[in-house]
Amino acid sequence: MNETTGLTPKQPARRATIARMATAITVAAMPILASPARAHTDKAHGPTTGRARREQKDWGIAGDARNARRSIEVVMADDMRFTPARIEIRLGETVKFVVRNTGKVMHEFVIGTKAENVQHAAMMVKFPTMAHDEPYMTHVPPGKSGEIVWTFNRAGDFEFACLIAGHYQGGMAGTITVRAGTG
Repeated sequence: MNETTGLTPKQPARRATIARMATAITVAAMPILASPARAHTDKAHGPTTGRARREQKDWGIAGDARNARRSIEVVMADDMRFTPARIEIRLGETVKFVVRNTGKVMHEFVIGTKAENVQHAAMMVKFPTMAHDEPYMTHVPPGKSGEIVWTFNRAGDFEFACLIAGHYQGGMAGTITVRAGTG
């Protein structure tokens, strides 16, 4: 042990190796850290390009507007409520939701299972600037409208919600029930 530094002969070499490894890790991570952040802001999201991604979800699949036989208007307001709060849909039905924001702050309409929405809402609280652009959601600025076309090819009870941080926690959610023969 060196009386001046208090280190054994191997410790300085070990520290130098650790420092080189930390530098290498930092340099390797820089492209990831420098990638553009996706932001969930009060600004309107630009129009999506191309067709909606048709990925089967537990609550259905993106629909084609030509197949929508029914349009349902849903109003979002700053009292953290949707009108209507309950919607019934026939199994296999393609619906066009016209979502109108009558409030003064940004709201969104996201269709999913309760478990998916709970998980997503928790992520939005941790990362309030997170953006997402999926065919089962629309972000609607104050005084504007958005649309979703969705095919409900799975029966069950699902949820629509505003997952902007604090809105879901404030009760901004509704229920979609999908059953054979319901309409």
